[in-house]
Amino acid sequence: MTQKIDMHAHFFPPITREEAAALDPVDAPWLRPEGDGATGQIMAGDRPFRPVDATLWDPALRIRQMDRHGVDVQILCATPIMFGYTYPARAAADWAARMNDLALEHCAHAPSRLKALAQVPLQDLDLACSEASRARAAGHLGVQIGNHVGARDLDDETLVQFLIHCANSDIPVLVHPWDMMTDGRMKKWMLPWLVAMPAETQLGILSLILSGAFERIPRSLKLCFAHGGGSFAFLLGRVDNAWRHRDIIRQDCPQLPSSYTDRFYTDSAVFDPRSLRLLIDVMGEDRVLLGSDYPYPLGEQEVGRLVTHAGLLPEVQQKILCRNIVEFFGLDPRVA
Repeated sequence: MTQKIDMHAHFFPPITREEAAALDPVDAPWLRPEGDGATGQIMAGDRPFRPVDATLWDPALRIRQMDRHGVDVQILCATPIMFGYTYPARAAADWAARMNDLALEHCAHAPSRLKALAQVPLQDLDLACSEASRARAAGHLGVQIGNHVGARDLDDETLVQFLIHCANSDIPVLVHPWDMMTDGRMKKWMLPWLVAMPAETQLGILSLILSGAFERIPRSLKLCFAHGGGSFAFLLGRVDNAWRHRDIIRQDCPQLPSSYTDRFYTDSAVFDPRSLRLLIDVMGEDRVLLGSDYPYPLGEQEVGRLVTHAGLLPEVQQKILCRNIVEFFGLDPRVA
């Protein structure tokens, strides 16, 4: 049976309000348990942010659910509200280090089956590079970053330099959309998650391609975009067409945009077999990795089912479910 590694899952540790106050006493995230401790609420200061359950902070429950889904290894990362990019850099660095240590404590429950990606204070280049390297040495497989820091997208020179550091230091990077663009028009039906989140991911990818950043970032960088790359695969033809016919698109991008798909990966969280087949056709079967967005309701509810029910050849399924992830993170092939 093909091994199954889920490389996009989330956790949120049982942070008390007192611990969160070290970052910010007004808006920092913390966990408010409810009832018998099986459920809770992620809080942002006094404001409820998201109802959650114990799968986010209970590693034993996480392992039981992995067994139910046939997942051999899960690679977990912060829930994006934990990033702390809006806070003073030094406070955010201390917070990131604390959250990263808690992630490793979570994984210590079953170290052969639970792995972690670190968070970093991305608003400060030196502190971000330092924490990325410290976390990698401590046992994290890589880092997860948001797709922007305020108005700075991934083509910002500081963020490009961070990616160059990760390339030179053998630190794989998962880019996760967060803090979605909205001017108030997407005010209900979860439209920021359904419309703006895929757009944020496409924006991150195109920022690197069209700015020429990939011409300066070493090819050794292992870079993956969550949520199937957002709307990138479906709209890539539009981008190529623009590059051919508008010189302002070619200004900083010397090659056809579609030629850069060998510079990054995506996860498989697209939820429809037709979308997955398109994604594989655009990215190539070696550049799609199983990712579920576990354990959130907008994630894949039966982890890996899409890959195994999309009419893919068995060898392609094996690549997406396991082999590509082993290669991406440089894992021991026997890890699962």
